[in-house]
Order: sequence, then C-alpha cells, then structure tokens
Amino acid sequence: MVEWLISEAPVGYPEAVAAMEAHVAAMQAGKAGDRVWLLEHPPLYTAGTSARETDLLQPGRFPVYRTGRGGQYTYHGPGQRVAYAMLDLRPRGSDLRRYVHDLEEWIIRALARFNVRGERLPGRIGIWVQRDGGREDKIAAIGVRVRRWIAFHGIAVNLDPDLSHFQGIVPCGIAPGLDSRFGVTSLHDLGILATMVELDMALKSAFAEVFGATGREQALSAAQ
Repeated sequence: MVEWLISEAPVGYPEAVAAMEAHVAAMQAGKAGDRVWLLEHPPLYTAGTSARETDLLQPGRFPVYRTGRGGQYTYHGPGQRVAYAMLDLRPRGSDLRRYVHDLEEWIIRALARFNVRGERLPGRIGIWVQRDGGREDKIAAIGVRVRRWIAFHGIAVNLDPDLSHFQGIVPCGIAPGLDSRFGVTSLHDLGILATMVELDMALKSAFAEVFGATGREQALSAAQ
C-alpha cells in the first residue's frame, strides 16, 4: 500500500529533498514503505544532471538548486502540483524504463479526467498537449532518481502557475518564446478551471490504475 502525504503550505526545495532522502534511507532499511508526497514549492529553478549553464536564461530571478534527479532545468512554483513518488521498483520488475513510462501514463490518465489529451512526443521529456497552429505545449515534467532500486523525485503538473516564470530557463531543453512551435501550458491556460483538490483526486485515482492500490492519506503542515 502506498502512503499519501499532502502538504498544505509551500515546502522549500532543500527541505523536500532532505525529507525524501530520509524516507528513501528508511525504505532501504526496511523501516518504511512506498510514499507519494503532494506539495507546492515557492518559485525556484532546479538543475538536473543534464542541465547546461546556457539554459539558465535569468540567473538572478529565482533560487537555483542543483539536484541529483535526471533531466535539465525545471521550474517549480505556486499553482504547480509536484508529486514526489518514493517507490520500491523491485516488486515492479526493477525496470527503470518501464517506470518512467508508467509515470507518463499516470499523468496522461490524470489529465484525461479533465478531457485533456496529454501525449508523449518523440525525443521529448514530459507530457505535451497539441495546440492550434501546430504548436506543442508542455503541461507536465518528469524527473527521477533511483538508488538501489528505490525511486524518488517524480512529476510536476501545471494547474495554474505563472507561466511567465518559465521564461527564466530553457525547460528540459525546449525554449518557449525562442521557438514558436513550443511552449508551456497549464490546465487553467487550457480553460480547465480545476482546483488543486480536484487535481489531487485525479492524480490519486489515476495512480491506482497504473501502479496499484493506495493507502491512507495524511495532511501535513510542514515537511516530513
């Protein structure tokens, strides 16, 4: 069974990473089980293991954190639901490629509950939606780290973040604003005025379809 935590207040990035690291260590010691942690961050940029310095377009705009997850630059901020999935991959076949595919499927199924068609696109990371005029906009990001087959970090889905904040980076190697074919979107930008609670419900039910049973849910006032 997967434990679900929901933070009611924004969580700083260093605090979130420290909490994930502690839980992963407890999982490796056999003292904790799978967990999904839903939260929002204050505005910040993270640089994954493949990030290039030239992709940080506005270095002084928000704090920048180097992180051990895969991928390039990502923005996190209010209005974006981050889901940190701390899952043991050994009962799931110890297959990292399959795990990333399942994360994508999780997002796609959650978006489908709002009649939004999220897609995997060749050579791209994350989930995208097709717009008028052939434009393709990214609506969700994926970044994963695995240690001894315990996966952590996870996904970020744009509900209603300030989309101008993405202009400070080249997110995941795609440059919104610099190439008219690509952009960033959100559920609200698409005209879907869902609430964060509704998005959480969609994420939880879609997770159960892809990964299996879920367990108890706990609201947090601070990082754990």
